[in-house]
Amino acid sequence: MAYDQYDDHDHATGHQQTHGHAHGHNHAHGPADYGRAFAIGVALNLSFVLVEAVFGVIGHSLALLADAGHNLSDVLAMLMAWGATALARRPPSVRFTYGLRSSSILAALANAVFLLVVTGGIAWEAIQRLLQPAPVDSGIVIGVAAFGVLINTGTALLFMAGRKGDLNIQAAFLHMASDAVVSLGVVIAGIVMLFTHWFWLDSTVSLCISAVIVIATWGLLRDSTQLALHGVPEGIETQVVRAYLAALPNVTAVHDLHIWAMSTTETALTAHLVMQNGYPGDALLNQISDELQARFRIDHPTLQVETGDPAHPCALAPGRPYCACQQNDFSVS
Repeated sequence: MAYDQYDDHDHATGHQQTHGHAHGHNHAHGPADYGRAFAIGVALNLSFVLVEAVFGVIGHSLALLADAGHNLSDVLAMLMAWGATALARRPPSVRFTYGLRSSSILAALANAVFLLVVTGGIAWEAIQRLLQPAPVDSGIVIGVAAFGVLINTGTALLFMAGRKGDLNIQAAFLHMASDAVVSLGVVIAGIVMLFTHWFWLDSTVSLCISAVIVIATWGLLRDSTQLALHGVPEGIETQVVRAYLAALPNVTAVHDLHIWAMSTTETALTAHLVMQNGYPGDALLNQISDELQARFRIDHPTLQVETGDPAHPCALAPGRPYCACQQNDFSVS
């Protein structure tokens, strides 16, 4: 019988049964509202893309054109992240019982892949131009790129506060911060070319910046892929969570423990607790829910309580034919 801490039905009978479910979602944290930040970022960067593209052609600068392409990819990435944030706020439905929270994970993964692909295109073009350097209008390059440093830095600051708590916001921040670095590199290259006429620097700087972006993006790709595959979110140790559950009053075994990300800001947990005395009561379940959130940032725990009756063993317990996770199960002696 299902038990929900926020259900108004009478569960007195269910509490007497051998198997009970405890479901808590106290302190649920949805994605922060960054709609205004996304709107400002998209508007500023889309305008700057047009400026860079026009002056890149006028000044014959691959670095400016490459940066314009990179900025355009960031505009698309921000639109994708913005849309995912909005979707994550939609309520659950009959078809999507968790809502569309996972769209934020998919957006973060897509952004990481998109950034790497665009950076690869920039690097390839830079190699081609490096073999055949062309004159560059250094003054235009310096002026436009310096303006880009201001635009991209300002946009990055809009997402700076939320980058550690939301992988999707981190993706937006990373895109903008990397663009600021790109623009700064172009400024430096423009200054050097102005005095030395080493026009090959235009392509060389593009290659160096591409390498920096790839290195910075790798972590985002790794983390978003892990969440997309229902891996345990970074910063949560499964064995520590298991030990906490195993140490709860009257718990003799913990099995079928799973921890995964519902979105880039919310973490879920399911576990079976063997308690020979049966259902422990609402007070303990609320305490467990609060402590899981406070200690491990787990917002949506679901606990199934069992008595360990050998006549009715759980199909997912260690050693049972249908259990595919014996290595993740743990018994308390």
